[in-house]
Amino acid sequence: MDPKSAAAAVASSIRDRHSSIQQDDASDARAPFKQPFVIGVAGGTASGKTTVCNMIIAQLHDQRVVLVNQDSFYHSLSDEVVKKVHEYNFDHPDAFDTEMLLSCMEKLKLGQEVSIPDYDFKSHKVTGTARKVNPSDVIILEGILVLHDPRVRDLMNMKIFVDTDSDVRLARRIQRDTVERGRDIQNVLEQYERFVKPSFEEFILPSKKYADIIIPRGGDNDVAVDLIVQHIHTKLGQHDLCKIYPNIFLIHSTFQIQGMHTLIRDVKTTKHDFIFYADRLIRLVVEHGLGHLPFVERQIITPTGSVYPGVVFCRRLCGVSVIRSGESMENALRACCKGIKIGKILIHGEGNNGRQLIYEKLPSDIASRHVFLLDPVLASGNSAVKAITLLLSKGVPESNIIFLNLIASPQGIHAVCRQFPKLKIVTSEIDSSLDENLRVIPGMGEFGDRYFGTHDDTFAPPK
Repeated sequence: MDPKSAAAAVASSIRDRHSSIQQDDASDARAPFKQPFVIGVAGGTASGKTTVCNMIIAQLHDQRVVLVNQDSFYHSLSDEVVKKVHEYNFDHPDAFDTEMLLSCMEKLKLGQEVSIPDYDFKSHKVTGTARKVNPSDVIILEGILVLHDPRVRDLMNMKIFVDTDSDVRLARRIQRDTVERGRDIQNVLEQYERFVKPSFEEFILPSKKYADIIIPRGGDNDVAVDLIVQHIHTKLGQHDLCKIYPNIFLIHSTFQIQGMHTLIRDVKTTKHDFIFYADRLIRLVVEHGLGHLPFVERQIITPTGSVYPGVVFCRRLCGVSVIRSGESMENALRACCKGIKIGKILIHGEGNNGRQLIYEKLPSDIASRHVFLLDPVLASGNSAVKAITLLLSKGVPESNIIFLNLIASPQGIHAVCRQFPKLKIVTSEIDSSLDENLRVIPGMGEFGDRYFGTHDDTFAPPK
């Protein structure tokens, strides 16, 4: 395909995607697709993965949960291979039909029923029957190598590695394979030494670095499992809000983002470190927010003389910061959008509910611009509602407002999204709740005081 044809094809794809986005925005009444929450549980052979999964399922009794075992996706062995099965490595990635596993998991994430193969460990073949699995709120994928393939990892919302002593795992494997799978103990030991142990060290143990959570001692670690379930409940709450409101955009969590949140939330973090890591998170949120601007297609010529089918985003932008903590986000916005105009809004709290507009200075042509509303914490939503109402009164279309913050509470999201369904909210984490003083829990304290170093013993009314 020549460069111009390739460019035209890509441009057509961009147009289709842009058209789809516009149709989604125009159809406010359409319910968003409810994707399940996917948890991957990996670990060495007989480490207690299934026990951990069952403990998690038992505590998630208020959710629809389905367990998918990687073992179901072993390749069937030919009769010739079965005759020399003791020479076959069942712990190697090639032993699994990963393509079929991916297909089943992707269908479940799309809300489709799937058929999970039934693998017979005595005959080493897939039987003619299959297990029907319906889409659920939570999908747990368990297996020794579920964290090995990046395509499988990318499907997961949470990744767990069960870490158990190798001697304990060997003893469990001997008992399982001799009792449940009818194997000879000598063959089990030979297979372990020849295949299981080397594969663990080459493929399984290295995948531990991709885990969000590591559980020492497996199912014997009740405390770790309890903490994981609490975390899952919190994440499910965030997940549910994104299902309810299609205008909520939660940036994808990574180890870097979790690490930065850990630092800025820690009460012991110094002012210097708080500012440094808060600025990094703010920059990520701003960059993500820019991705929600409308764009037009533009083909350009690269220095190699090739045609590149690209896009150019809307340039009529402005920022509006809610004084004072919102001003901490201005530098990141200026760094991403050179010369951008920035307005100010000062809102004073009156008790826990009332909000009074004290000051506003906005660009005179703000009605014709896309507006980034800046406030790092969305708590009760009262100040946000006041600020958004002001922008609407100035003629800014609701769909032209993108509200950027670092953390948001469920109460604040409800307050804003119910009243302004066309506005977009971009945040890096959704916390669990508000306390009696309307402070976000677990939160990060008074953001403005920590960022600007202006601590006050008197608690300021929350936003």
